[in-house]
Amino acid sequence: MQLGFIGLGKMGGFMVQRLLKDKHDVVGFDLSADVVKSVAEKGMTPSSSMEDMVSKLKGRKAVWIMVPSGKATEDTVLKLAGLLNKGDIIIDGGNSYYKDDVRRSKELKEKGICYVDVGTSGGVWGLKNGYCMMIGGDKADVDYLDPIFKTLGPVDGYAYMGLHGSGHMVKMVHNGIEYGLMQAYAEGFEIMKASEYKLDLAKIADLWMHASVVRSWLLELTAEGLKADPELKELKGWVADSGEGRWTIWEAMEKDVPAPVITLSLFERFHSRRPESFAAKMLAMMRNQFGGHAVKK
Repeated sequence: MQLGFIGLGKMGGFMVQRLLKDKHDVVGFDLSADVVKSVAEKGMTPSSSMEDMVSKLKGRKAVWIMVPSGKATEDTVLKLAGLLNKGDIIIDGGNSYYKDDVRRSKELKEKGICYVDVGTSGGVWGLKNGYCMMIGGDKADVDYLDPIFKTLGPVDGYAYMGLHGSGHMVKMVHNGIEYGLMQAYAEGFEIMKASEYKLDLAKIADLWMHASVVRSWLLELTAEGLKADPELKELKGWVADSGEGRWTIWEAMEKDVPAPVITLSLFERFHSRRPESFAAKMLAMMRNQFGGHAVKK
């Protein structure tokens, strides 16, 4: 199947390579000409602009967008909408906010252009293992794209969620859960590291992968990371967030659903980015004021 592809970064580039291995015809574009050239060497048809990419697509055109959420995605969708024809399909495979999908799908429908949102999980390992895909949009459009999904996903690795926005809504919650899982593992391993025993944390992570209730792919990756750097000396304890955790919490608040674990895991990421906490200074000052407790200068 022929597919246009915009955004050939770490994840997008690997997705294109997986498509090429299964003999799909991919016409790709990226803002970096060097990146386009690199992926083209693996069999992709290169293009110098979005206009050039669209001109190389035949029949009913389908274009997959894999760029950062927010303005980058919004600008790309808007420009594509002026280049495509009625019946063509725009696929957003990034981490867009699902309410943006709902709005975009309505705006594009007025132009006769179809829209499919695909929550995509798998990271840089997707080239080898495939991508888990949560798909939203009109069922007929999703069915038309099935050859693409079948190549990108492992067996049983993709599914239709429902109408526009549902794919990214499910992916949003997926990432919120991921925050909580990561925080629980992080806290548990810190408790073990602080114990009086000289525990081999990499060995424990690997052990738990065998029949343990807490086994997971995330734990498998944790074991590999600890083997490479047991003391994590090469890292700073600074953790970013890309937005999905926040959106999950907003959704919980709108629906009056308690989500304390996901909420606190996001706040811990905020905490990790502060070189020194004013709130902690406040606590130290107050203890000193009322009880004369020692403070560190």
